Amino acid sequence: MKLKVIIVDDEPLAINVLKNYVEQIKELELVQTFSNAIEASSFLKENEIDIIFLDINMPMFNGLDFLSELSGNSMVVMTTAHEEYALKSFELEAIDYLVKPIGFPRFLKAVNRISKLRKTSFSTEPVEKNDPQSIFVKVDKKKLQKIFLDDIIVVESLKDYIRIKTTANKFIIHKTLSSFTEELPADKFIRIHRSFTIAIDKIDAIEGNSIEVKGTRYTIGRSYLNEVKSKILNDNSI
Repeated sequence: MKLKVIIVDDEPLAINVLKNYVEQIKELELVQTFSNAIEASSFLKENEIDIIFLDINMPMFNGLDFLSELSGNSMVVMTTAHEEYALKSFELEAIDYLVKPIGFPRFLKAVNRISKLRKTSFSTEPVEKNDPQSIFVKVDKKKLQKIFLDDIIVVESLKDYIRIKTTANKFIIHKTLSSFTEELPADKFIRIHRSFTIAIDKIDAIEGNSIEVKGTRYTIGRSYLNEVKSKILNDNSI
């Protein structure tokens, strides 16, 4: 079954480029193009679409506003001439971010990624929109770093910053531990202390009021003890 596509862009030339790319890929079916997000929004109320290629700077109703109000299961790929909106787009759960001029190889890479995500969702239990497999974090003024959730071991508070320790790297980002922990799936991560959030599947041992993860021991804060007991130990005593 082909993936149904719409293109939303106020530039006719940009629409033509994307339309040509879509027509080159047999797995895609172009259903409609729109020169503004208002018409696209009305269309989506009565039609199911798999992929939306969405521009950002459009009159009256821009692409980010459109994305923030989007419901349903459509996957959105941003197509824009502006690099600075990437972080906001990923926070709003865009699947990919293509910067104009968009070459066909980069376009194809985005489509292949969506195909893989859809195959995974059909072959396993449905993935909730707020339970991503990866996240993007801003590691400096211009760079967004993709981190797979399965690679995260522990997140440590550094006051207004956090240190994310993964199986291969460490990243320091400007964010509080509380706000970052809220973005993580609650069934995969647990906060055990005001300074630490732990990946549950990375826990090697629990002894007394401490947890051992990859050879490092972390203290369980008194106020977090009951939640740890309930979530990890099924209410057995620690």
